[in-house]
Amino acid sequence: MADRIQQVLQSILDNVGWRNAPIDALQITPSANMLPTDLPIGSMAGATLGATGLAAAAMWQLRNGKLQRVGVDLRAATLAMTSATYLRVNGQAVKSWDPITGYYQVRDGEWVYLHGNFTHLRDGLLRLFGVPNDTAALRKALQTWSAADIEAAAGERGLCGVAVRTRASWETHPQALATTALPLIEITRIDDAAPHPLRNGTRPLSGIRVLDLSRVIAGPMTARTLAEHGATVMQVGAAHLPSIESLVIDTGFGKHSCAINLDTASGVDALHGLIDNADVFLNAYRPGTLERRGFSPTALAQRRPGIVYVTITAFSRAGPWAQRRGYDTLVAAASGLTWSGIDDPARLPCQPLDYLTGYLGAFGAMLALQRRALEGGSWHVQLSLERTSAWIREMTDTLGRESSVAAVVPPASEIQDLYAESQSSFGVLRHLKPVVQMAETPARWDQAPVPLGCNPAVWPA
Repeated sequence: MADRIQQVLQSILDNVGWRNAPIDALQITPSANMLPTDLPIGSMAGATLGATGLAAAAMWQLRNGKLQRVGVDLRAATLAMTSATYLRVNGQAVKSWDPITGYYQVRDGEWVYLHGNFTHLRDGLLRLFGVPNDTAALRKALQTWSAADIEAAAGERGLCGVAVRTRASWETHPQALATTALPLIEITRIDDAAPHPLRNGTRPLSGIRVLDLSRVIAGPMTARTLAEHGATVMQVGAAHLPSIESLVIDTGFGKHSCAINLDTASGVDALHGLIDNADVFLNAYRPGTLERRGFSPTALAQRRPGIVYVTITAFSRAGPWAQRRGYDTLVAAASGLTWSGIDDPARLPCQPLDYLTGYLGAFGAMLALQRRALEGGSWHVQLSLERTSAWIREMTDTLGRESSVAAVVPPASEIQDLYAESQSSFGVLRHLKPVVQMAETPARWDQAPVPLGCNPAVWPA
Protein backbone atom coordinates (compact mmCIF):
# COMPACT_ATOMS: atom_id res chain seq x y z
CA MET A 1 0.00 0.00 0.00
CA ALA A 2 1.41 3.41 -0.96
CA ASP A 3 2.53 5.54 1.96
CA ARG A 4 0.08 8.33 1.08
CA ILE A 5 -2.90 5.99 1.20
CA GLN A 6 -1.56 4.37 4.36
CA GLN A 7 -1.50 7.76 6.08
CA VAL A 8 -5.08 8.54 5.08
CA LEU A 9 -6.29 5.12 6.17
CA GLN A 10 -4.56 5.50 9.51
CA SER A 11 -6.25 8.87 10.03
CA ILE A 12 -9.65 7.18 9.52
CA LEU A 13 -8.86 4.31 11.87
CA ASP A 14 -7.37 6.59 14.53
CA ASN A 15 -10.45 8.81 14.36
CA VAL A 16 -12.74 5.95 15.41
CA GLY A 17 -10.23 4.17 17.65
CA TRP A 18 -10.14 0.96 15.59
CA ARG A 19 -6.73 -0.18 16.75
CA ASN A 20 -6.94 -3.82 15.69
CA ALA A 21 -8.22 -3.24 12.16
CA PRO A 22 -6.93 -6.03 9.88
CA ILE A 23 -4.91 -3.69 7.66
CA ASP A 24 -2.75 -6.53 6.32
CA ALA A 25 -5.84 -7.97 4.60
CA LEU A 26 -6.11 -4.86 2.37
CA GLN A 27 -4.40 -4.61 -1.01
CA ILE A 28 -4.69 -1.38 -3.02
CA THR A 29 -3.68 -1.39 -6.68
CA PRO A 30 -1.90 1.91 -7.45
CA SER A 31 -2.79 4.37 -10.18
CA ALA A 32 -1.72 7.77 -11.45
CA ASN A 33 -3.92 10.72 -10.47
CA MET A 34 -7.08 10.39 -12.58
CA LEU A 35 -8.51 13.83 -11.79
CA PRO A 36 -7.73 17.38 -12.96
CA THR A 37 -7.07 18.62 -9.43
CA ASP A 38 -3.99 18.59 -7.23
CA LEU A 39 -6.00 17.87 -4.09
CA PRO A 40 -5.22 14.32 -2.87
CA ILE A 41 -8.71 13.06 -3.66
CA GLY A 42 -7.48 9.79 -5.14
CA SER A 43 -5.49 8.76 -2.08
CA MET A 44 -8.41 9.69 0.16
CA ALA A 45 -10.86 7.76 -2.00
CA GLY A 46 -8.64 4.66 -2.01
CA ALA A 47 -8.23 4.75 1.77
CA THR A 48 -11.93 5.40 2.40
CA LEU A 49 -13.10 2.58 0.13
CA GLY A 50 -10.44 0.37 1.69
CA ALA A 51 -11.79 1.19 5.14
CA THR A 52 -15.30 0.16 4.11
CA GLY A 53 -13.89 -3.12 2.82
CA LEU A 54 -12.07 -3.77 6.08
CA ALA A 55 -15.25 -3.05 8.04
CA ALA A 56 -17.18 -5.51 5.86
CA ALA A 57 -14.43 -8.10 6.28
CA ALA A 58 -14.62 -7.65 10.05
CA MET A 59 -18.39 -8.19 9.95
CA TRP A 60 -17.79 -11.39 8.00
CA GLN A 61 -15.17 -12.50 10.51
CA LEU A 62 -17.69 -12.02 13.32
CA ARG A 63 -19.98 -14.49 11.53
CA ASN A 64 -17.57 -17.32 10.89
CA GLY A 65 -14.17 -16.50 12.33
CA LYS A 66 -12.53 -16.13 8.92
CA LEU A 67 -10.81 -13.00 7.66
CA GLN A 68 -11.02 -12.47 3.91
CA ARG A 69 -8.79 -10.43 1.65
CA VAL A 70 -9.95 -7.01 0.47
CA GLY A 71 -8.85 -5.35 -2.76
CA VAL A 72 -9.27 -1.79 -4.05
CA ASP A 73 -8.24 -0.50 -7.47
CA LEU A 74 -7.18 3.12 -6.88
CA ARG A 75 -8.33 4.10 -10.37
CA ALA A 76 -11.84 2.78 -9.69
CA ALA A 77 -11.91 4.34 -6.21
CA THR A 78 -10.96 7.75 -7.58
CA LEU A 79 -13.59 7.74 -10.32
CA ALA A 80 -16.20 6.61 -7.79
CA MET A 81 -15.99 10.20 -6.53
CA THR A 82 -17.90 11.24 -9.65
CA SER A 83 -20.03 8.13 -10.13
CA ALA A 84 -23.11 9.89 -11.54
CA THR A 85 -20.99 11.34 -14.36
CA TYR A 86 -20.50 7.84 -15.75
CA LEU A 87 -24.10 6.62 -15.48
CA ARG A 88 -25.74 5.89 -18.84
CA VAL A 89 -29.45 5.20 -19.30
CA ASN A 90 -30.21 3.62 -22.68
CA GLY A 91 -26.83 4.87 -23.83
CA GLN A 92 -27.35 8.49 -22.75
CA ALA A 93 -25.53 10.43 -20.06
CA VAL A 94 -28.09 11.75 -17.59
CA LYS A 95 -26.24 13.89 -15.04
CA SER A 96 -27.14 17.57 -15.32
CA TRP A 97 -27.05 20.89 -13.49
CA ASP A 98 -29.73 23.55 -13.38
CA PRO A 99 -28.43 26.53 -15.41
CA ILE A 100 -28.61 28.94 -12.47
CA THR A 101 -26.47 26.71 -10.25
CA GLY A 102 -22.96 28.11 -10.20
CA TYR A 103 -20.61 30.97 -9.36
CA TYR A 104 -21.50 34.64 -9.71
CA GLN A 105 -19.33 37.71 -9.23
CA VAL A 106 -21.15 40.32 -7.19
CA ARG A 107 -20.53 43.79 -5.80
CA ASP A 108 -16.96 44.73 -4.90
CA GLY A 109 -15.53 41.84 -6.91
CA GLU A 110 -16.67 39.19 -4.45
CA TRP A 111 -18.05 35.80 -5.47
CA VAL A 112 -21.08 33.79 -4.41
CA TYR A 113 -22.21 30.27 -5.21
CA LEU A 114 -25.91 29.53 -5.75
CA HIS A 115 -27.37 26.02 -5.78
CA GLY A 116 -30.74 25.52 -7.42
CA ASN A 117 -30.76 21.95 -8.68
CA PHE A 118 -34.11 21.36 -6.98
CA THR A 119 -36.89 23.38 -8.56
CA HIS A 120 -38.16 24.85 -5.27
CA LEU A 121 -34.67 26.03 -4.35
CA ARG A 122 -34.11 27.55 -7.79
CA ASP A 123 -37.47 29.33 -7.75
CA GLY A 124 -36.82 30.59 -4.23
CA LEU A 125 -33.56 32.18 -5.36
CA LEU A 126 -35.24 33.76 -8.37
CA ARG A 127 -37.92 35.26 -6.14
CA LEU A 128 -35.30 36.51 -3.69
CA PHE A 129 -33.50 38.44 -6.42
CA GLY A 130 -36.66 39.42 -8.32
CA VAL A 131 -35.68 37.95 -11.67
CA PRO A 132 -37.09 35.44 -14.18
CA ASN A 133 -35.46 32.09 -14.82
CA ASP A 134 -32.66 33.63 -16.85
CA THR A 135 -28.99 33.52 -15.88
CA ALA A 136 -28.17 36.83 -17.59
CA ALA A 137 -30.92 38.62 -15.64
CA LEU A 138 -29.77 36.96 -12.44
CA ARG A 139 -26.15 37.88 -13.03
CA LYS A 140 -27.14 41.52 -13.57
CA ALA A 141 -29.31 41.66 -10.46
CA LEU A 142 -26.57 40.23 -8.29
CA GLN A 143 -24.24 43.12 -9.14
CA THR A 144 -26.08 45.29 -6.60
CA TRP A 145 -25.71 42.76 -3.77
CA SER A 146 -22.76 42.05 -1.48
CA ALA A 147 -21.71 38.45 -0.91
CA ALA A 148 -22.46 38.74 2.81
CA ASP A 149 -26.00 40.02 2.17
CA ILE A 150 -26.70 37.21 -0.32
CA GLU A 151 -25.45 34.59 2.12
CA ALA A 152 -27.54 36.01 4.95
CA ALA A 153 -30.71 36.39 2.87
CA ALA A 154 -30.43 32.88 1.44
CA GLY A 155 -29.79 31.36 4.85
CA GLU A 156 -32.79 33.12 6.42
CA ARG A 157 -35.05 31.68 3.71
CA GLY A 158 -33.65 28.15 3.77
CA LEU A 159 -32.11 28.64 0.32
CA CYS A 160 -28.69 27.68 -0.94
CA GLY A 161 -26.40 30.64 -1.49
CA VAL A 162 -23.01 31.30 0.13
CA ALA A 163 -20.11 33.67 -0.15
CA VAL A 164 -17.20 31.93 -1.85
CA ARG A 165 -14.23 31.94 0.49
CA THR A 166 -10.59 31.06 0.33
CA ARG A 167 -9.35 28.45 2.75
CA ALA A 168 -7.76 31.09 4.98
CA SER A 169 -10.98 33.10 5.12
CA TRP A 170 -13.14 30.07 5.92
CA GLU A 171 -10.88 28.74 8.66
CA THR A 172 -11.47 31.86 10.75
CA HIS A 173 -15.26 31.63 10.34
CA PRO A 174 -17.17 30.61 13.50
CA GLN A 175 -18.70 27.66 11.67
CA ALA A 176 -15.32 26.32 10.60
CA LEU A 177 -13.97 26.67 14.12
CA ALA A 178 -16.95 24.75 15.51
CA THR A 179 -16.71 22.01 12.89
CA THR A 180 -12.99 21.29 12.98
CA ALA A 181 -13.27 20.66 16.73
CA LEU A 182 -15.43 17.62 15.92
CA PRO A 183 -14.24 14.13 14.91
CA LEU A 184 -14.47 13.16 11.24
CA ILE A 185 -16.86 10.36 12.27
CA GLU A 186 -18.55 10.42 15.67
CA ILE A 187 -19.66 7.03 16.99
CA THR A 188 -21.44 7.39 20.32
CA ARG A 189 -23.22 4.85 22.49
CA ILE A 190 -26.54 6.52 23.30
CA ASP A 191 -28.37 3.84 25.28
CA ASP A 192 -28.04 0.35 26.68
CA ALA A 193 -29.20 -2.77 24.85
CA ALA A 194 -28.30 -6.42 24.88
CA PRO A 195 -25.69 -7.60 22.37
CA HIS A 196 -27.08 -8.47 18.92
CA PRO A 197 -24.95 -11.41 17.65
CA LEU A 198 -24.92 -11.74 13.88
CA ARG A 199 -27.20 -14.44 12.55
CA ASN A 200 -26.15 -16.96 9.94
CA GLY A 201 -25.78 -15.46 6.50
CA THR A 202 -23.85 -15.71 3.27
CA ARG A 203 -22.60 -12.10 3.17
CA PRO A 204 -21.12 -9.63 5.68
CA LEU A 205 -24.40 -7.76 6.22
CA SER A 206 -26.90 -10.54 5.60
CA GLY A 207 -29.95 -10.02 7.77
CA ILE A 208 -29.16 -6.36 8.48
CA ARG A 209 -32.10 -4.07 7.68
CA VAL A 210 -31.44 -0.43 6.80
CA LEU A 211 -33.97 2.39 6.60
CA ASP A 212 -32.69 5.03 4.18
CA LEU A 213 -34.28 8.43 4.79
CA SER A 214 -32.07 10.49 2.54
CA ARG A 215 -31.85 12.14 -0.86
CA VAL A 216 -29.26 13.36 -3.38
CA ILE A 217 -25.85 11.68 -2.85
CA ALA A 218 -24.09 11.38 0.54
CA GLY A 219 -26.86 9.66 2.49
CA PRO A 220 -28.02 7.46 -0.37
CA MET A 221 -24.41 6.37 -0.95
CA THR A 222 -24.14 5.23 2.65
CA ALA A 223 -27.18 3.00 2.19
CA ARG A 224 -26.08 1.81 -1.26
CA THR A 225 -22.73 0.73 0.18
CA LEU A 226 -24.43 -1.27 2.94
CA ALA A 227 -26.60 -2.95 0.28
CA GLU A 228 -23.41 -3.77 -1.62
CA HIS A 229 -22.38 -6.04 1.25
CA GLY A 230 -25.72 -7.78 1.70
CA ALA A 231 -27.91 -5.47 3.78
CA THR A 232 -31.62 -5.19 2.98
CA VAL A 233 -32.22 -1.49 2.32
CA MET A 234 -35.60 0.22 2.26
CA GLN A 235 -35.46 3.76 0.89
CA VAL A 236 -38.26 5.85 2.39
CA GLY A 237 -39.56 8.90 0.57
CA ALA A 238 -42.84 10.66 -0.08
CA ALA A 239 -44.67 11.62 -3.24
CA HIS A 240 -44.53 15.35 -2.45
CA LEU A 241 -40.74 15.45 -1.99
CA PRO A 242 -38.67 16.58 -5.00
CA SER A 243 -36.05 14.27 -6.46
CA ILE A 244 -33.45 14.12 -9.23
CA GLU A 245 -33.97 10.96 -11.27
CA SER A 246 -30.35 10.51 -12.34
CA LEU A 247 -29.28 10.45 -8.70
CA VAL A 248 -32.18 8.20 -7.72
CA ILE A 249 -30.81 5.73 -10.26
CA ASP A 250 -27.10 6.09 -9.48
CA THR A 251 -27.54 5.75 -5.72
CA GLY A 252 -30.44 3.29 -5.87
CA PHE A 253 -28.66 0.02 -6.61
CA GLY A 254 -29.64 -2.76 -4.23
CA LYS A 255 -32.56 -0.88 -2.67
CA HIS A 256 -36.29 -1.23 -2.24
CA SER A 257 -38.29 2.01 -2.12
CA CYS A 258 -41.54 2.94 -0.40
CA ALA A 259 -43.50 6.16 0.05
CA ILE A 260 -44.57 7.34 3.51
CA ASN A 261 -46.11 10.73 4.29
CA LEU A 262 -44.92 11.64 7.77
CA ASP A 263 -47.41 14.52 7.93
CA THR A 264 -50.12 11.91 8.52
CA ALA A 265 -50.75 9.66 11.53
CA SER A 266 -50.87 6.61 9.27
CA GLY A 267 -47.50 7.55 7.81
CA VAL A 268 -45.94 7.87 11.25
CA ASP A 269 -47.37 4.47 12.17
CA ALA A 270 -46.00 2.93 8.97
CA LEU A 271 -42.49 4.20 9.66
CA HIS A 272 -42.68 2.99 13.25
CA GLY A 273 -43.61 -0.42 11.92
CA LEU A 274 -40.47 -0.49 9.79
CA ILE A 275 -38.31 0.80 12.63
CA ASP A 276 -39.47 -2.02 14.90
CA ASN A 277 -37.54 -4.48 12.73
CA ALA A 278 -34.70 -2.23 11.54
CA ASP A 279 -31.03 -2.34 12.46
CA VAL A 280 -29.86 0.94 10.91
CA PHE A 281 -31.79 4.21 10.56
CA LEU A 282 -30.18 6.73 8.20
CA ASN A 283 -31.24 10.38 8.54
CA ALA A 284 -29.75 12.78 5.99
CA TYR A 285 -32.54 15.34 5.95
CA ARG A 286 -32.12 18.91 7.10
CA PRO A 287 -31.41 18.88 10.86
CA GLY A 288 -34.60 18.78 12.91
CA THR A 289 -36.88 17.59 10.11
CA LEU A 290 -37.29 14.04 11.41
CA GLU A 291 -36.50 14.80 15.03
CA ARG A 292 -39.50 17.15 15.27
CA ARG A 293 -41.70 14.27 14.12
CA GLY A 294 -40.51 12.01 16.92
CA PHE A 295 -37.69 10.20 15.09
CA SER A 296 -34.67 11.42 17.06
CA PRO A 297 -31.80 9.10 18.00
CA THR A 298 -32.98 9.00 21.61
CA ALA A 299 -36.58 8.22 20.67
CA LEU A 300 -35.55 5.40 18.33
CA ALA A 301 -33.10 3.92 20.84
CA GLN A 302 -35.97 3.69 23.33
CA ARG A 303 -38.36 2.20 20.80
CA ARG A 304 -35.86 -0.13 19.12
CA PRO A 305 -33.01 -0.96 21.54
CA GLY A 306 -29.86 -1.75 19.58
CA ILE A 307 -30.60 0.65 16.72
CA VAL A 308 -27.70 2.22 14.85
CA TYR A 309 -28.77 5.77 13.96
CA VAL A 310 -26.67 7.49 11.26
CA THR A 311 -26.93 11.26 10.85
CA ILE A 312 -25.42 13.09 7.87
CA THR A 313 -25.66 16.88 7.71
CA ALA A 314 -24.20 19.67 5.60
CA PHE A 315 -22.52 21.78 8.29
CA SER A 316 -22.46 19.42 11.30
CA ARG A 317 -24.26 19.45 14.64
CA ALA A 318 -22.32 22.46 15.98
CA GLY A 319 -21.86 26.12 15.15
CA PRO A 320 -24.09 28.92 13.83
CA TRP A 321 -24.71 27.10 10.54
CA ALA A 322 -25.75 23.77 12.06
CA GLN A 323 -29.32 24.14 10.77
CA ARG A 324 -28.30 25.42 7.35
CA ARG A 325 -29.18 23.46 4.23
CA GLY A 326 -26.26 22.51 2.00
CA TYR A 327 -24.93 20.29 -0.76
CA ASP A 328 -21.46 19.18 -1.86
CA THR A 329 -20.67 22.04 -4.23
CA LEU A 330 -22.16 24.65 -1.89
CA VAL A 331 -20.13 23.46 1.10
CA ALA A 332 -17.00 23.21 -1.05
CA ALA A 333 -17.46 26.80 -2.25
CA ALA A 334 -18.01 28.13 1.26
CA SER A 335 -15.14 26.21 2.84
CA GLY A 336 -12.30 27.22 0.56
CA LEU A 337 -11.92 24.14 -1.64
CA THR A 338 -12.74 25.88 -4.92
CA TRP A 339 -11.10 29.31 -4.78
CA SER A 340 -7.50 30.34 -4.23
CA GLY A 341 -8.37 34.03 -4.31
CA ILE A 342 -6.44 34.46 -7.57
CA ASP A 343 -8.22 32.77 -10.46
CA ASP A 344 -12.00 32.60 -10.83
CA PRO A 345 -13.57 29.92 -8.60
CA ALA A 346 -14.67 26.69 -10.26
CA ARG A 347 -16.33 23.46 -9.21
CA LEU A 348 -14.06 20.52 -8.46
CA PRO A 349 -13.98 17.80 -11.16
CA CYS A 350 -15.80 15.43 -8.79
CA GLN A 351 -17.99 15.62 -5.69
CA PRO A 352 -15.67 14.32 -2.96
CA LEU A 353 -17.65 15.71 -0.02
CA ASP A 354 -20.71 13.70 -1.04
CA TYR A 355 -18.99 10.47 -1.95
CA LEU A 356 -16.33 10.41 0.77
CA THR A 357 -18.95 11.22 3.39
CA GLY A 358 -21.28 8.57 1.99
CA TYR A 359 -18.66 5.84 2.13
CA LEU A 360 -17.49 6.99 5.56
CA GLY A 361 -21.09 6.80 6.74
CA ALA A 362 -21.25 3.14 5.71
CA PHE A 363 -17.91 2.51 7.42
CA GLY A 364 -19.17 4.12 10.62
CA ALA A 365 -22.43 2.16 10.49
CA MET A 366 -20.56 -1.14 10.13
CA LEU A 367 -18.28 -0.31 13.06
CA ALA A 368 -21.32 0.51 15.19
CA LEU A 369 -22.92 -2.80 14.13
CA GLN A 370 -19.75 -4.61 15.21
CA ARG A 371 -19.85 -2.92 18.59
CA ARG A 372 -23.54 -3.73 18.93
CA ALA A 373 -22.80 -7.39 18.20
CA LEU A 374 -19.95 -7.61 20.70
CA GLU A 375 -20.97 -5.34 23.56
CA GLY A 376 -24.56 -4.30 22.89
CA GLY A 377 -25.91 -0.78 23.06
CA SER A 378 -27.68 1.62 20.73
CA TRP A 379 -25.35 3.83 18.69
CA HIS A 380 -25.33 7.21 16.98
CA VAL A 381 -22.99 7.80 14.03
CA GLN A 382 -22.59 11.43 12.92
CA LEU A 383 -20.87 12.94 9.88
CA SER A 384 -21.06 16.17 7.91
CA LEU A 385 -19.98 17.43 4.52
CA GLU A 386 -18.07 20.32 6.10
CA ARG A 387 -16.14 18.04 8.45
CA THR A 388 -15.17 15.99 5.39
CA SER A 389 -14.07 19.23 3.71
CA ALA A 390 -11.90 20.01 6.73
CA TRP A 391 -10.45 16.50 6.49
CA ILE A 392 -9.50 17.13 2.85
CA ARG A 393 -7.70 20.29 3.96
CA GLU A 394 -5.95 18.39 6.76
CA MET A 395 -4.86 15.58 4.46
CA THR A 396 -3.62 18.09 1.88
CA ASP A 397 -1.36 19.55 4.57
CA THR A 398 -0.20 16.07 5.62
CA LEU A 399 0.35 14.55 2.18
CA GLY A 400 1.06 17.58 0.05
CA ARG A 401 -0.63 18.21 -3.25
CA GLU A 402 -0.60 15.74 -6.12
CA SER A 403 2.57 15.93 -8.20
CA SER A 404 0.71 15.20 -11.43
CA VAL A 405 -2.72 16.36 -12.58
CA ALA A 406 -4.86 14.77 -15.29
CA ALA A 407 -5.93 17.04 -18.12
CA VAL A 408 -9.58 15.94 -17.90
CA VAL A 409 -11.75 13.43 -16.09
CA PRO A 410 -11.38 10.22 -18.18
CA PRO A 411 -14.17 9.78 -20.73
CA ALA A 412 -16.39 6.73 -20.44
CA SER A 413 -14.71 5.19 -23.47
CA GLU A 414 -11.43 4.88 -21.54
CA ILE A 415 -12.82 3.03 -18.51
CA GLN A 416 -14.94 0.29 -20.05
CA ASP A 417 -13.41 -2.30 -17.73
CA LEU A 418 -14.96 -0.49 -14.75
CA TYR A 419 -18.50 -0.66 -16.16
CA ALA A 420 -21.35 -3.09 -15.56
CA GLU A 421 -24.76 -3.28 -17.23
CA SER A 422 -28.15 -3.75 -15.56
CA GLN A 423 -31.68 -4.02 -16.85
CA SER A 424 -34.11 -1.79 -14.95
CA SER A 425 -37.52 -0.17 -15.21
CA PHE A 426 -35.66 3.01 -16.18
CA GLY A 427 -34.08 1.23 -19.15
CA VAL A 428 -30.68 -0.33 -19.77
CA LEU A 429 -28.19 1.03 -17.25
CA ARG A 430 -24.44 1.21 -17.72
CA HIS A 431 -22.80 2.11 -14.46
CA LEU A 432 -19.64 1.77 -12.44
CA LYS A 433 -19.19 -1.56 -10.67
CA PRO A 434 -18.63 -1.81 -6.92
CA VAL A 435 -15.07 -0.73 -6.14
CA VAL A 436 -14.28 -2.95 -3.16
CA GLN A 437 -13.36 -6.51 -4.07
CA MET A 438 -13.99 -9.12 -1.37
CA ALA A 439 -12.25 -12.46 -1.81
CA GLU A 440 -15.01 -14.64 -0.31
CA THR A 441 -18.14 -12.47 -0.49
CA PRO A 442 -17.96 -10.47 -3.74
CA ALA A 443 -19.57 -7.06 -3.46
CA ARG A 444 -22.71 -6.82 -5.55
CA TRP A 445 -26.18 -5.32 -5.66
CA ASP A 446 -29.00 -7.84 -5.66
CA GLN A 447 -31.32 -5.66 -7.71
CA ALA A 448 -31.28 -2.72 -10.07
CA PRO A 449 -32.60 0.69 -8.98
CA VAL A 450 -36.37 1.05 -8.79
CA PRO A 451 -38.65 4.11 -9.06
CA LEU A 452 -39.27 5.94 -5.83
CA GLY A 453 -42.20 4.60 -3.83
CA CYS A 454 -42.80 1.51 -5.95
CA ASN A 455 -42.67 -0.99 -3.05
CA PRO A 456 -45.04 -1.43 -0.09
CA ALA A 457 -43.89 -0.06 3.27
CA VAL A 458 -43.08 -3.51 4.67
CA TRP A 459 -39.81 -5.38 4.87
CA PRO A 460 -39.41 -7.91 2.06
CA ALA A 461 -39.51 -11.54 3.14
